Amino acid sequence: MEAYYRDTWAEINLDHIYDNVKVMKDRLPEGVKMFAVVKANGYGHGDWQVAQVALEAGADYLAVAFLDEAISLRKKGIEAPILVLGATRPSDSSVAAYWGITVTVFHPTWLIEAKKDLKENQTLTLHIKCDSGMGRLGIKDRQDLVQIEEFVEDNPQFIIEGMYTHFATSDELDVTYYENQYTTFQEMLSWLKIRPDIIHASNSASSLRFDKSHFNAIRVGISMYGLTPSLEMEHLLPVPLKEAFSLHTKLVHVKKLKAGESVSYGATYTPEEDEWIGTLPIGYADGWLRKLQGIEVLIRGERLPLVGRICMDQCMVKLPKRLEVGETVTLIGWNGNQRISVNEVAVKLNTINYEVVCMISSRVPRKYIRNKNVQCIHNSLL
Repeated sequence: MEAYYRDTWAEINLDHIYDNVKVMKDRLPEGVKMFAVVKANGYGHGDWQVAQVALEAGADYLAVAFLDEAISLRKKGIEAPILVLGATRPSDSSVAAYWGITVTVFHPTWLIEAKKDLKENQTLTLHIKCDSGMGRLGIKDRQDLVQIEEFVEDNPQFIIEGMYTHFATSDELDVTYYENQYTTFQEMLSWLKIRPDIIHASNSASSLRFDKSHFNAIRVGISMYGLTPSLEMEHLLPVPLKEAFSLHTKLVHVKKLKAGESVSYGATYTPEEDEWIGTLPIGYADGWLRKLQGIEVLIRGERLPLVGRICMDQCMVKLPKRLEVGETVTLIGWNGNQRISVNEVAVKLNTINYEVVCMISSRVPRKYIRNKNVQCIHNSLL
């Protein structure tokens, strides 16, 4: 088991991820596949660790954003099918085929260029991306889809396995735009001469809310990690989700600050009376951003505020009394009977929970909990 040499770490509860995947898989009709989305290093949780447990819990397919992420999973021993959701260069089609990775196609000219790169004995599996209203990648015109189908018919090195789209507003209470996208995608499906084996449209939000857009596969991202797709729809969740990410550190220094003395850069915090101040070894280089000045952390189950500006590697907390160096401090998660959720941090930052877990940098070691025990520790610096 790898070591780490600082008093800051994240804990990833793989038991919670397993339970989240299983409860969502169990509510699907028979024959509906599940893609577990592990892009961006598993939303900051760890890509191959999450991939392994998601597959154990019943996921059928993995999805990532880029070819590099897919290859990394292959090199770590993941053999399950992997779909690259983002753009892959046609000049890298041979590499994708070599690693047995499925790529997204969204324009017929991509296939013409990709064919030049494929070796004679290689085949490449494709999913067609449709832009039903997201405005990112995806075909919009019927003629483009017809050209893709015709090209693949004439070039057996390419296999169209799937077709999909992505909903832009399925986590909002107003379903008007979602309904428009759903109708548009249905029309696009009708343009096909032969429907592919896998049709998928639902992300976490729509898979939890709208059974009609399950088709025969769903993509589960944020909900797999126990996080609600949005605060707006939290009360609509049909199943309980267990948050998997927590963040902890320890007091590394404690001192009494005299009245009139200041804390950190810019001297933005100056107590009017003597106070105990603790120093924490975490800062904005770890993803604990300067905007979090004033947020509360947990020590012995008590909420205490961070004071002064957050530095690159350290920040300071106002203590109620002298506490011992080595005391555990929770920034996200449970401590005693109190909890700070990822959503609470997101609200403080005026952002979404996705960004919070993704922004905790790789230099923060990860402890992985499986079967209620620490299974392994990953430290990217060692």
